[in-house]
Amino acid sequence: MSERSGIPGEGLVKGLAVTLKTMTSRSTTQQYPDVAPELPPRSRGVIALLAENCTVCMLCARECPDWCIYIDSHKEEVVVAGAARPRQRNVLDKFDIDFSLCMYCGICVEVCPFDALYWSPEFEYAEYDIKDLLHDKDHLGQWMGTVPPPPAHDHNGEPAKEEATAARKAAAPTSSAARPTVVRPEPGPAADGGTP
Repeated sequence: MSERSGIPGEGLVKGLAVTLKTMTSRSTTQQYPDVAPELPPRSRGVIALLAENCTVCMLCARECPDWCIYIDSHKEEVVVAGAARPRQRNVLDKFDIDFSLCMYCGICVEVCPFDALYWSPEFEYAEYDIKDLLHDKDHLGQWMGTVPPPPAHDHNGEPAKEEATAARKAAAPTSSAARPTVVRPEPGPAADGGTP
């Protein structure tokens, strides 16, 4: 049989010491409803929609593991001056996200090629009825006001691909006079005396 500490009730004394120390220290409880919490800059609260950027490519709905994004659209013809025939474009009719199903993975925000979906740090949108957690495109558009601006580019980091391409195009000579000319030798008789 293993022996415990030689002093009877030592564990009780240590426990009381911890209790007394905690009682005399300042409380770290955040007064949440009265004081807004300081959230990290990349907090995931609610998904906001910029409907003007949405081209109804359906990538977000296809990649969503919970199938909580519902999109509906129709096609419109757009007449372009000088074009042989009118072009068609998709017009967004319905864009709903069911936040009672959403697991906030962020895949929809990442796969959107046209920057139509953004993370907003706003998290106070609880409802009494679960049916009210289905947000339509107007409701999702209202969250755009709470989306923080993107962080500034690190001046010591690599430039974006678009910036590098634009800088290369601006630095490249545009006139044919600035381009080096390549002189090609004239074809002549072959070295063995035969015809070329």
